[in-house]
Amino acid sequence: MSKFTLEEINEAVEHYFNGKETAKDIAKSLGINQSTFNEWIKHYEHNGLSVYVKPYTSYTLEFKLNVLKYMTENGTSSYETAAIFNIPSPSNIRTWKRKLEAQGIDALQSKKKGRPTLKKEVKKQLKIIPTEGSVEALEARIKQLEMENEYLKKLNALVQNKEKSPNKTKRT
Repeated sequence: MSKFTLEEINEAVEHYFNGKETAKDIAKSLGINQSTFNEWIKHYEHNGLSVYVKPYTSYTLEFKLNVLKYMTENGTSSYETAAIFNIPSPSNIRTWKRKLEAQGIDALQSKKKGRPTLKKEVKKQLKIIPTEGSVEALEARIKQLEMENEYLKKLNALVQNKEKSPNKTKRT
């Protein structure tokens, strides 16, 4: 399916509303499914021409619940509900409904996208500078000495294994 400009969509929908052609004929001439064209018509009926501009939107929990409540109370399909609430894809509504039934309201809560920032951890490390003789300073010193001790034990074990190794080359 190819992308259509706002003008092409508007022209096709206006042809339909002027009664010049049927929805089936217009969809066929555009090379799209009739169901897709019917969605365009429903969206246009409920929201006008601005509906075809689809900005990225993050929906709130309350909005999702209102959409699902409207859909169940009025018995509308996901396609009709998407057209009424100006939601670009009816599959979003079906996904919300499935999540609500399976996992409850918490599943509809929007999650922050992307990787978490590391700035908070760096600030915490900078703030915690233990003073000389404090419990934190002593614990940090113990931890450092334990790590050094473990390192020296491993180094000693490696040296002993190397001395016992039969593949030892002799230097003359």
